[in-house]
Amino acid sequence: MKRSSGILLPVSALPGKYGIGCFSKEAYEFVDFLEAAGQRLWQILPLGQTSYGDSPYQSFSTFAGNPYFISLETLIKEGVLTKEECEAADFGEDHRSIDYGKMYKSRYKILQLAYGRTDLGTDADYRKFCTQNSYWLEDYALYMAIKSDHDDMCWSEWEEDIRIRKPEALEQYRRKLAQKVGFYKYLQFKFFEQWEKLKAYANEKDIQIIGDIPIYVAFDSSDAWANPKLFQFDEDCQPIAVAGCPPDAFSATGQLWGNPLYDWAYHKKTGYEWWMKRMEACCKMYDILRIDHFRGFDEYYAIPADEETAEFGKWEQGPGYGLFEAIEKKLGRLNIIVEDLGFITDSVRRLVAKTGWPNMKVLEFAFDSRDSAGVSEYIPYLYEKNCVVYTGTHDNETLLGWLDNISKDDRSMVETYLDEKGADKKRLVRSMIVLALSSVADRCVIPMQDYLCLGNEARMNEPSTLGKNWKWRLSQAQMTEKLAKEICELSTIYGRAKIKKKKKKAEK
Repeated sequence: MKRSSGILLPVSALPGKYGIGCFSKEAYEFVDFLEAAGQRLWQILPLGQTSYGDSPYQSFSTFAGNPYFISLETLIKEGVLTKEECEAADFGEDHRSIDYGKMYKSRYKILQLAYGRTDLGTDADYRKFCTQNSYWLEDYALYMAIKSDHDDMCWSEWEEDIRIRKPEALEQYRRKLAQKVGFYKYLQFKFFEQWEKLKAYANEKDIQIIGDIPIYVAFDSSDAWANPKLFQFDEDCQPIAVAGCPPDAFSATGQLWGNPLYDWAYHKKTGYEWWMKRMEACCKMYDILRIDHFRGFDEYYAIPADEETAEFGKWEQGPGYGLFEAIEKKLGRLNIIVEDLGFITDSVRRLVAKTGWPNMKVLEFAFDSRDSAGVSEYIPYLYEKNCVVYTGTHDNETLLGWLDNISKDDRSMVETYLDEKGADKKRLVRSMIVLALSSVADRCVIPMQDYLCLGNEARMNEPSTLGKNWKWRLSQAQMTEKLAKEICELSTIYGRAKIKKKKKKAEK
């Protein structure tokens, strides 16, 4: 594998008008920035439709895309919206931060206008999209329509006939809510139409998209409503246990995610049919798949559904290698990155090794003076080539923020390892980036915030907190030619840059 490098930047964090990053011209300009910087990889966060809390890891569907990412400028060009209508909507005034409350109130109203002015009846591409995606689109669109009709209430609180999907109730709601069902299908059509064009543009420039696949789905989702047999539910379709992780450095009481847990015995009985469809859909969306919380396939942490914290869960046996063996037999060898962070057991390490997929190394985890073992497995001289190195992830502090908050002993470890005794924090940030780029890891991904040397005001997510996450946005002014050149020079020095070949002069 060629050495390569890339940048971690969520689509939501792209610059641009109308409140949130999307598939607008700024997304294409960021691809141009990556090309100028010599990068081969663009890592994003999940593209699913966010629900309460605005986390991309909690979505109303594991297959559907986020309508917020549909470019309004493109819809203006198509003649179904006007610039005046979009500019009159209130998406928030701070272009550096996303106001999700205002987005929710305004974005769908604007998109509803576009839907009402679009003639889908004669659109062959729309019909083709609906046919090809009917296995998830029909349930998703009906689910969202019913949810809207019930004041956004979770499906578990709907009337029994539709909650348990009685055929006559399904048919009744399809007729009653036909317009709303059509609206949600339209949103998905436009989302995938625009995303595929952006991805093709990146691929033409030899840039691969690393997509992020959450291991779990949300309870309040079309997946859980339409396919209750896939999950550990009781007779009333209520979770018996939910997902999370035990107490750790991030949280003294653990992390209570609340996602329903899979009934792995049922999945195995079906030949992992749902997983096949999910992975196949992800392979169409992305070039490389990062599977979140990979250790959950070895053992998963099950928390009784009535618990208020994650302290009293227990580890249960996951599907293990059998799932991935079945996927490879059906879909071939996939390009996957394993997220194996946190407390990792020997059995998880064996599973990762058996798959042969690269795992993740995070430099912020490499320097802990309290580590009784003395040496962290994230220290670069222990790396093998088959891994992906990061300075930090979306769940970590930025490098500058991290240096602000680590202990004096940890800071001393960093300075000693980098041979930067007494260096200021900005110098240490650059040296940490160099440390990642110069490592033997085949791939290196750096968050955009670290290249910009930003503090924790630019942090993407702080686990186990609500209300302040997923909001940061890049500004157009930060995406400079100077920065692209600096990144390209560093990536070139360490053999990772994608260098354009000089065109030969035509012979006279």
